Amino acid sequence: MAEAPQIPDEAETRARWGGFAWTTENAVKAKEIIGRYPAGRQASASLPLLDLAQRQVGAETKTQGWLPVPVIEFVARELDMPYMRVFEVVTFYTMFNLVPVGRYHVQVCGTTPCMLRGSDDVLAACKNHGLAKGKTTPDGLFTLTEVECLGACTNAPMVQINDDNYEDLDYDSMTAILEALARGETPKPGPQIDRQTSAPEGGPTTLKEMVSENHDYRGEWA
Repeated sequence: MAEAPQIPDEAETRARWGGFAWTTENAVKAKEIIGRYPAGRQASASLPLLDLAQRQVGAETKTQGWLPVPVIEFVARELDMPYMRVFEVVTFYTMFNLVPVGRYHVQVCGTTPCMLRGSDDVLAACKNHGLAKGKTTPDGLFTLTEVECLGACTNAPMVQINDDNYEDLDYDSMTAILEALARGETPKPGPQIDRQTSAPEGGPTTLKEMVSENHDYRGEWA
C-alpha cells in the first residue's frame, strides 16, 4: 500500500482556505441537505456536506478535490458540531482526501479478487504512464492510490477514477484509459470487455428476454 500522505503546511493551508464559504449554488444545496434531517439531528448531514465541500474545492482547483482543515472546520460550524467529530468522519471514509490530489484520482483495487485477476498489470500500466502510489504526477493530472475492495469483484480487476468505475481491465485497456484522460477525453466507464454490467462475457446466458424488457416468465413456469 502507499505510504501515509504528506499533510500540507498548516500556515499555507489556512492562508488559502481560511475564508472558505459555500458558493451561492452550494449554499442552497447545503440548506436542502440539512433540511432532510430532524431538528437536533443535523450531524447526520456531515457526510453529504463534506462531499459537497470536497467537490467545491475540486471545482476551484480543477482537481478531484480534497478537504483542507479550515474547510472541515467550516462544515463543523455549519452543523454546530465539534471539529473532531467531523474529522472522525473524514478519516473513516476513503472517499475523502486529506491532501491535494490531481484532476484524476486513480484508485486501484489491490484486494484478493482483483489481485488474482491481474491488478498487478493495472498497476504496471499506471507506473509506465508515470504514476506512483501516493504521488501526483508533475503535470497535476493523476494521483495514484492503491485501495481495498471497491465492491466490483465480479468485474475484477477494476479501478475507480473520480466518480467512475472502470472494470475488466488489463494492461492495454488501463493504458488506453490513462491516455484518453490525458488527451482530455472521457473514456467509457464500466466493463472494458463485451459484457453488460456484471453479466457473463458475451452476454447473458439465462433470462435473456430480460435484457430488453421486463419480461414476465410466470406463464412459462406454471
